[in-house]
Amino acid sequence: MNWINDRILRLKIWKDCKGQDLVEYALAAGMVAVAAVAAMPALSTTVNTVFNKISSIITANVH
Repeated sequence: MNWINDRILRLKIWKDCKGQDLVEYALAAGMVAVAAVAAMPALSTTVNTVFNKISSIITANVH
């Protein structure tokens, strides 16, 4: 009888999917973080170029 109860309990645990949403959100957040880190070098050079252009325009017009 204990074997049957143990088997039923394991089947109930196997079908339990209450924590599934949390795992999916964690995986999605991890993928976003990896994509953000991968995009940072290209984005930083672009932002640096834009600020250098703005700085040169301001410097040329102020003096």
